[in-house]
Amino acid sequence: MAISNRLQAIFWLTAGVFTFSLQDIVIKTVSGSYPVHEVIVVRCVAALPFILALIYRGGGLSTLQSPRRGALILRGVMLLCAYTSYFLAFPVMKLADVIALYATVPLFVTALAGPVLGERVSLLRWGAVFIGFLGALIMVRPGSSVFEMASILPIVSAAAYASAQVVARRIGLNDSAAVMTFYQNMLYLIAAAFLAACVTLWGGDYEGHRSLVFLLRQWETPSVRDLFLITACGPIAAVGMTMLGQAYRLEEANIVTSFEYTALIWGTVWGYLIWNETPGIESFIGAGLIVGAGLLLALFARSAIPSDLREPA
Repeated sequence: MAISNRLQAIFWLTAGVFTFSLQDIVIKTVSGSYPVHEVIVVRCVAALPFILALIYRGGGLSTLQSPRRGALILRGVMLLCAYTSYFLAFPVMKLADVIALYATVPLFVTALAGPVLGERVSLLRWGAVFIGFLGALIMVRPGSSVFEMASILPIVSAAAYASAQVVARRIGLNDSAAVMTFYQNMLYLIAAAFLAACVTLWGGDYEGHRSLVFLLRQWETPSVRDLFLITACGPIAAVGMTMLGQAYRLEEANIVTSFEYTALIWGTVWGYLIWNETPGIESFIGAGLIVGAGLLLALFARSAIPSDLREPA
């Protein structure tokens, strides 16, 4: 049963990462024309019917009446911070660089797995965390003349995402992945609609850093093509979020999270094919250290997770 759960978790996570890479293409494409709150509102509305269908098939709408609503809402807030930070890096950075810095997720998961989940974290694994952060510093290059503040955003996103998935591991054996996705999607929708209303009431146009322009730009009526692309993010996100939630339900967080690194493959492929982006030498070195650290974590991912958190047979 343990091996079966692990293989299923690996499948769901890698499939979810690939699915989300398709959304990255769309959002990076439209980031120069529409505000992030508009993209999220349209995406969330389009995703809702698919999420409700998954919930209906998985036990019915009554499963939304979870006694762990507080934890579900907390997880949704964390993911709202994670994906907003992630998206705001798109107008400024190469897609492969954004994903490489975001790949520090397993390092944050490992750091949180001990105190939150009770998973045993050895000195060797702490050493891997240090190596991964060193790789992130090489990529970010703080203090250099080419330092870009937006490069901090994927790291902030990784920390928030890791926190959310640790929460998913804590509550996920009782609430389905579809239920977790519903709460996450509704929080996205409410927050994005509130931001859109604030920006509309303000009525101005921010001119400055491109990440803030993406955040504070006024709502624009999309073309038919762009509306189709943004709307497509709805089912993509619904399926992707459910896949990732299922992965973290089935296996220990510090094990399954190492397969988040497959996002680097898709980020590099899409960046080169669509935007002709080629990572620099610092990006290759930093990403290599981050990936190496993650694989080291996966190799020595032995933990003592409490029995009440294990997937029942």
